Amino acid sequence: MAFHLPLKRIEPVTHDTYHLIFDHPDGFDYTPGQGVELHLLKEGWEDKGRPFTPVTLPDEPTLEFVIKSYPDHHGVTEQIGRMKPGDEVKITGPFGAISDKGPGVFIAGGAGITPMIAVLRKQLNDHGTLEGSTLVFANKTETDIIWREKFEAMEGLKTAFVVDESGASVPQRRLDREYLSQFVEPDSRCYLCGPPPMMKAVRTILHDLGVKGTQIIEEAF
Repeated sequence: MAFHLPLKRIEPVTHDTYHLIFDHPDGFDYTPGQGVELHLLKEGWEDKGRPFTPVTLPDEPTLEFVIKSYPDHHGVTEQIGRMKPGDEVKITGPFGAISDKGPGVFIAGGAGITPMIAVLRKQLNDHGTLEGSTLVFANKTETDIIWREKFEAMEGLKTAFVVDESGASVPQRRLDREYLSQFVEPDSRCYLCGPPPMMKAVRTILHDLGVKGTQIIEEAF
C-alpha cells in the first residue's frame, strides 16, 4: 500500500543531516527498525525511490525520519535537503530485517544508525532503561555524529563514539578486533548496520570473537 504525505517540518540535525516530520498516516503500521521506500513527488524524481527508516514508534502521532544528505551524489538525498513544508512524498513498505531482539551491542557506521534509533527508543519505552545495551557508533568526523546528545541521555545506554579524524573529543579509531573486543563477548547479541565494506569487516570480526551468525541482526544501507 502506498501513502502520500505532505511534509510538516524539516529541521537540521547536523551539518548534512535532516529531521523530516510527517503526520502518521492512518493504516500504516511497521515494526521499529523496518524501513520504507520513499519517493519525492517532484518532477523528475517520482521514480527514484530510496530506503529510509522511521525513527518514531508505530503508535506515535508523527512519522519521522533522520536522513543524511549527500550533495556530491546529486541524488535523492540532495533533494531531501532542499525540501520545504508542504512538499509531498510517497512511501511504500515496510520491509527490513532489523527489529527488537532484546539488549545487545549496537554497531553502526554513519547513516546505518537510523534503523537502530527506533529499536533503542522501543526498548527504552518498554523497559524504562537500556541497561545491558551498548552503542558503538563510527563516523568520519565528530560533526557527523547523528543524535549524539540524545544517545548519551538515554537511560542505561553505554555509548562509544569513534571517528576517522584526529583531534576530536572522541577516539580516532577503526572498528577493528582490538576495539570491538572491549564490548563483544561470544554470547553477545549484535545489531549491525552501515556501509557494506564496514559491515563485511565487522561481521568477520564478530565471528572471530565467537559470535554466532544467529546472534547478529543486520541490515545494509
